[in-house]
Amino acid sequence: QVQLVESGGGLVQAGGSLRLSCAASGRTFSSYAMGWFRQAAGKERVFVAGISWSGDSPYYADSVKGRFTISRDNAKKTVYLYLQMNSLEPEDTAVYYCAALGMRWYWGQGTQVTVSS
Repeated sequence: QVQLVESGGGLVQAGGSLRLSCAASGRTFSSYAMGWFRQAAGKERVFVAGISWSGDSPYYADSVKGRFTISRDNAKKTVYLYLQMNSLEPEDTAVYYCAALGMRWYWGQGTQVTVSS
């Protein structure tokens, strides 16, 4: 059974930090590129950050560059994807989704991040 389960969301004040985690199992996610997307209320889902299967090539949306860091841990059967979010802004408020790209996209259920001003 394929599962991508996000955790770590919550309510934080502007300027604060959160670390999101995603546990991916049920496929060989260690060989998949993975990433984070977010969807604010009433808006489309957009790309936030991505990382190659090896973790060598992180890339970011301009809006989060320098504030967010994506990383992954392929060491175990369950692959873990992380998003360290620093200097959070109210504009970062959204549901954050973990995703993996194999023969198709695989998505998690999302975790809410709310940044208060």
